[in-house]
Amino acid sequence: MSDKKHLKRDTITSHAGRDPQRYDGMVNTPVFRASTVLFPDVKSYQGRDPDDYKIMRYGIYGTPTTFSLEEAVAELEGGHAAVALPSGLAAIVAALAAFAHAGAHILIADSVYQPTRNFCDKRLRTLGVEIEYYDPLIGAAIAGLIRPETTAVFCEAPGSHTFEMQDIPAIAAAAHAKGIAVLADTTWGTPYFFRAFERGVDISIHAGTKYISGHSDVMMGIIVTNEEYWLKLRRAVADYGYCVSPDDCYLALRGLRTIGVRMRQQQQSALRIARWLQGRPEVLRVLYPALEDDPGHAIWKRDFSGAASLFGVILRPASESAVTAFIDALELFGIGSSWGGYESLAIRAYPEKYRSATKWNPGGPLLRLHIGLEDPDDLLADLEQGFARMRQSA
Repeated sequence: MSDKKHLKRDTITSHAGRDPQRYDGMVNTPVFRASTVLFPDVKSYQGRDPDDYKIMRYGIYGTPTTFSLEEAVAELEGGHAAVALPSGLAAIVAALAAFAHAGAHILIADSVYQPTRNFCDKRLRTLGVEIEYYDPLIGAAIAGLIRPETTAVFCEAPGSHTFEMQDIPAIAAAAHAKGIAVLADTTWGTPYFFRAFERGVDISIHAGTKYISGHSDVMMGIIVTNEEYWLKLRRAVADYGYCVSPDDCYLALRGLRTIGVRMRQQQQSALRIARWLQGRPEVLRVLYPALEDDPGHAIWKRDFSGAASLFGVILRPASESAVTAFIDALELFGIGSSWGGYESLAIRAYPEKYRSATKWNPGGPLLRLHIGLEDPDDLLADLEQGFARMRQSA
């Protein structure tokens, strides 16, 4: 098929980034492990284009296995090109570093992933970069924060832990009017549910550890860019010396092939559980843009084609011991960092400890739940007995 632009998402996830006839008919690109790459003569060795990152020249720049993953993710998301990194945080670091220099001013959503904030505060500030956090609900009014020295606007939708939806198209329009790049952590939406470049994003950042890999066994970051910023970003990744194991790329690519069926199933279960939680007497509010009464629902419905299975739950006022008893009582929900795998997770979250441009005072303890691939009936029963334990501990 010559016109791939009109292929549906599930077709892209099945076919992108692979060429069986190139590898003796093998459906999956094999794992290529390499450091040194040999050239036939001095001319071909010395004549390498330093900005061609899709040819084999040294292991740190990738192998055919790496290139297959990068090509598949870029095609699914509709970007120009992608680069794989060893973690989601590494992807955030490299993307921000590409726009950082002494005297630069970078705007960061106040609701971002806390390690993003840590990098900005502990590393970028010490290099002379001015970091300004902004209200994630600012929308087009972000134009009033952009200065001559502003180099980038960083978004995350929905916000980490608090799940505010940002109006990324409005922010992008304001930033682009002044020649400013828009970076976005789009891990929650994934390339499957959020077409970042159609919404104005210039650089889309993913923790591929999550839904792209999907099986809680790979650390992975992926950055996808438009054509304008590709070399700027790719050179920054090279300068930092980041590289990814081809074995991990193989696993991430295998996970990507099933992202559609996994996310649709997990979304269905998450919606059912979120609506059940809304009716619980112990729950004050559920933070999930896919719910019709969520403040960000209209933006989510406009910009996304689906929802991740990660959301927040604000409990009515309760003691920390009671909340802890609830989480500890859960048998099917694990207690651990990350999300996007096949297993359900539950953790306590404290965004009020690090928000600075806005205040977070939800009225009760905040939990973050990730809904996996377990049967939702079993998950609901597990939550029910957790609430029972919580009432006993009150």
